Amino acid sequence: MNNPFLFDGPGVISFSGGRTSGYMLWRTLQAHGGTLPDDVTVLFANTGKEMPETLDFVEACSVNWDVPIVWIENRPRDAERKKSHAVVTHATASRNGEPFAALIAEKSYLPNPVARICTAELKVRPMQRYLKSIGYTEWTTFIGMRADEPRRVARLSNQDYGSHETKEAPLAMVGVDKGAVGRFWKEQSFDLALPNMDGVTMHGNCDLCFLKGGNQKLALIREKPERALWWIEQEKGKHMEHREQPIGGGGWFRKDAPSYQAMYDMAMGHGELFPFEDTLNDCGCTD
Repeated sequence: MNNPFLFDGPGVISFSGGRTSGYMLWRTLQAHGGTLPDDVTVLFANTGKEMPETLDFVEACSVNWDVPIVWIENRPRDAERKKSHAVVTHATASRNGEPFAALIAEKSYLPNPVARICTAELKVRPMQRYLKSIGYTEWTTFIGMRADEPRRVARLSNQDYGSHETKEAPLAMVGVDKGAVGRFWKEQSFDLALPNMDGVTMHGNCDLCFLKGGNQKLALIREKPERALWWIEQEKGKHMEHREQPIGGGGWFRKDAPSYQAMYDMAMGHGELFPFEDTLNDCGCTD
């Protein structure tokens, strides 16, 4: 049986900054004798809303495993209306949601469960633009999906990404589940400094992603109320005040859930969130 962690030709490891994709990176390094081939690139796409601990973890993986990780961020269209990207570092990466806010301003609407533009525009397409800029024309991308995520893996294999890219989930192929990932990190000298709750990192990916459940978001706001302020600002459309019809005026990331302002008020003790679980975390931002 061929080792699914071995690349045959140009390859990309899509590193989300979580424990699962970190473990996938380690397994791939081991399969290649500790050093990746010259035509394999590790990419981390920063939205500006990742937790600080996530950024530190990406850097720690790079340093501890002696593997280069390229950090990229989306940039708005340039003067010629062409999309662009920027290569950043742990030191220079955005930490206040700048790439995400710029995308919202450019699109003039908020990402939502129906139009999940954030993953495609802030992660997938900037990665593709970077790879093409360094001469890649065809490549295989490793995605951090586990065997206990069968629906996501099935959708991955059924999607057509074009002739230039093939996406694979090597962890799922060898039966790795969240328990195996958790055990691995308990044995390491460093780890993602965010709580591991039965294999799930509640704080992971964008800090208050609209796909997280309402009670999960409420808990995160109660833990650190200032987390809600950026999301409130986006829903109120303050970043669009230069336009005649700014975003906001009641525009929410989700119409089937309280606004971020309402959740902030609840978290600050002005009311209780009614019991509901509306997690829609099946997006491309993997663990």
